[in-house]
Amino acid sequence: MLVSDFYPAYESVPYVQQRCLIHLIRDLNEDLFKNPFDQEYKGLVEAFGELLRPIIATVDRRGLRARFLRKHKKDVRRFFRNIVAPNGQSELARKYRVRLRKNETRLFTFLDYDGVPWNNNNAENAIKGFATLRQVIGGSSTEKGLKESLRLLSIAQTLRNRNVSFLEFLRSGRVSISEFLGGHQCSEASRRRG
Repeated sequence: MLVSDFYPAYESVPYVQQRCLIHLIRDLNEDLFKNPFDQEYKGLVEAFGELLRPIIATVDRRGLRARFLRKHKKDVRRFFRNIVAPNGQSELARKYRVRLRKNETRLFTFLDYDGVPWNNNNAENAIKGFATLRQVIGGSSTEKGLKESLRLLSIAQTLRNRNVSFLEFLRSGRVSISEFLGGHQCSEASRRRG
C-alpha cells in the first residue's frame, strides 16, 4: 500500500494507493481563501468537509479498522455521484471535479483496509528528519555512515511516534525497541501505582 501526495509519478506505481487527504484539504482551502466568492466551488469544499468529518470521527473513535470504516463508502459514492459528477459554471470547481474524478479510486482506499492512514503525515515527518540530516552532513558521508544514520533516525522516529524518549532508549542499553517498550511500559505502570 502506498500513501502519497498527488505527485503524478506515483500514478505509475503498481500498488494499491491512498492519496493524502491532508494535501487535498490544504489545496482546497488555499483556493477557497483565494476565491471566497465562488459559490459553486465553496459548495464543493463544504460538501467534501461534510463527507470527511464523520469519517475522521470514526477513525478517532475506532481507529483505522475497515470493519468500522466501510459504512462510509455509500456516502463517498453519493458525494461522487451528486457533487463531483455534475458539471457547473465555475472554472475552479471544474478543475477540482476533474482532479477528484481522476483520483476517485485512490482517495478513500483506507476505508477498505485495516491500518491504512488517510494521510501521509508519518512519512513526511520521517523525511523531514532525513532532509535535516542531509543538510548537516552535506555530501560528506559514506554509504555505511548514511545507513547507520538512517537506522538511528528510524529508531528515533518510531519512538517519537510512540511518545517515548529516544535518549531514554539509548541510555537503557537495549537494542530491541519492543524489549525496551515492554520494560518501559512496566516501569510507567509501576510509577503510576507508586
